[in-house]
Amino acid sequence: MPHRALPRRVLARAVTALAALLATVAGVVLVPTAAQAATVHYVALGDSYSSGVGAGPYDLSTCLRSQKSYAPLWAAANAVSSFAFPACGGAVTSDVINKQVGTLSAGTTLVTITIGGNDAGFADVITSCRFGSTANCTAAVDKAKSFATSTLPGRLDATYAAIRNRAPNARLVVLGYPRLFETGSCGVLAMSSYKRTILNEAADALATVTAARAGAAGATFADTRPFFTGHGVCAAAPWIRDVSGVIEAYHPNADGYRYGYLPALTAALR
Repeated sequence: MPHRALPRRVLARAVTALAALLATVAGVVLVPTAAQAATVHYVALGDSYSSGVGAGPYDLSTCLRSQKSYAPLWAAANAVSSFAFPACGGAVTSDVINKQVGTLSAGTTLVTITIGGNDAGFADVITSCRFGSTANCTAAVDKAKSFATSTLPGRLDATYAAIRNRAPNARLVVLGYPRLFETGSCGVLAMSSYKRTILNEAADALATVTAARAGAAGATFADTRPFFTGHGVCAAAPWIRDVSGVIEAYHPNADGYRYGYLPALTAALR
């Protein structure tokens, strides 16, 4: 009896099964992850919470960029095709528009950004609350919240539009800021629980505005607050720096970027 040839589809299945068996034996995974399979051209924009202030060590620029920030960590973990990192400590929305979006192009496929905190006077508010009276702290927080709800939305809209204009094919992920403080007992030299509470409320107000404008721009908002829960200033294992460094104060430390910001970005991209 003559031998009958196997149908092509059966033969193809057999070859695939054999390849999978050999890969298993060799300890090799042949099926790539979605991130690995896609061609990713990633640009990380934004302020100090993107550049990695608080994590160190920093590059030789004046922007305090750290390879321990969430952006380079994500780029390394996902083997991106290209990665640009113009995020800069101290940046406001106009800096992103005038100095950073030029890095983008039609070939950019992923953009991340943190922005808005400096526009709202983050540093001045923290200084008023850390070293000033309760009344001064309250006034500074109220002023920042008023700015966040009245003026900041327009600035965010202009920033996201500039990004879309330069990178029309990119997915835009807007990351928010964490609550900075735990509000329990924190020692005699710490800010009062009241000050820490209203500062956290200011962070919530900023997150609400940022999420709304990101949504209006068709971007994904990555809320970092849940990821930092239990790890603010005054926690047993804080991921936010206190006043241990003038420049780095009230920014995430290396753990904050790795275990707070990086998982927030990863979750947003699923």
